[in-house]
Amino acid sequence: MTNEKIIIVIDDEDILEIIPDYLEMRRDEMGVLQAAFAQKDFDALRDHGHKLKGSGGSFGFDRISEIGGNLESASKSQDLPTIEQEIANLQDYLDRVEVVGE
Repeated sequence: MTNEKIIIVIDDEDILEIIPDYLEMRRDEMGVLQAAFAQKDFDALRDHGHKLKGSGGSFGFDRISEIGGNLESASKSQDLPTIEQEIANLQDYLDRVEVVGE
């Protein structure tokens, strides 16, 4: 993984206004995901993945939707290595994403 910033340009002022809260909720959710992983709570992991898949694109974060879909799928098959990787991918994305208005 790299430290290079991921720049997302948002041209909708209403969406731009609520993005900081959305991203903060995703960052807060990381502890829940890590705990669910440690407990092998596949139902919780699947539910979180499903929510990420549905919400990411609505806010301009297609990568969050992609990660969520992968997490949901891996949770259904109880694929721990993939789940762990997708949680790491989400953390990396959240650490590097930067939103700018157009």
